[in-house]
Parts: sequence; C-alpha cells; structure tokens
Amino acid sequence: MTSSRPYLIRALYEWINDNGLTPYLLVDTLQPGVEVPTQHVHDGKIVLNIAPRAIQHLQMGNENIEFHARFSGTPMTVIVPVAAVLAIYAMETGQGMVFSDDDNGPPKGPEPGPSKPDRPSLKLVK
Repeated sequence: MTSSRPYLIRALYEWINDNGLTPYLLVDTLQPGVEVPTQHVHDGKIVLNIAPRAIQHLQMGNENIEFHARFSGTPMTVIVPVAAVLAIYAMETGQGMVFSDDDNGPPKGPEPGPSKPDRPSLKLVK
C-alpha cells in the first residue's frame, strides 16, 4: 500500500481552510529534496504558512508539496517532499496532526524466518 501521509495532509489542509484558520507545515529541512529559504531554518526545521493568501500555485501531490511564495520580498519556489512533513496544523488552535517516521511507508510485516505458533489455529473435528 502507498503511504497515507499525502492524503492526510491534503485532508487536513482542506479542513483547516474550511474552518477559516491558517494551515502551517512543520518541515524537516534535513530530508533530501527540500527546497526552502535557508535563512528561516532553525535547528533543521522550518514552519511554513501555506494559507491561500500567503502562497500561489499550490500543488499537493503524493510525492511533493510545491508552491510559490515570497520570503523577505524575494520570490521563491518551495518544494517539500511529503516525507519531510513533520506536522500540519492550524496556527490559531494548534489542531492538526504530527507524523512519525513510521508514516512514510507500508506497514512492516512479521520478521522473516520460521515461527512456531503457541498452539494450533485449526482443530480436526470428527
């Protein structure tokens, strides 16, 4: 299965906007592919206002979130891989979702190798 993270980000973005609040992204800037204004990065993270009034040409795909914005008057295209999104939340209330590293891929199955069940799961009935 694909990651649920991009779908959750899009749904929460819409929910935050529908409630008249300001959606913010918390981004791990140390992840590969992140293109953000480095002068606003603190401790390897950046908070981005992604409200429609603050950005232009927002594209929220399954791999990347891209938009155009101005930082200190300088226009820039921002690219954030979905895997680098640590949280999406409403600035006014803090409501939203924090993501863990486990949210990036398919669920992990049991460890490979032989295993012995504690007891049989099927019974012979005569």
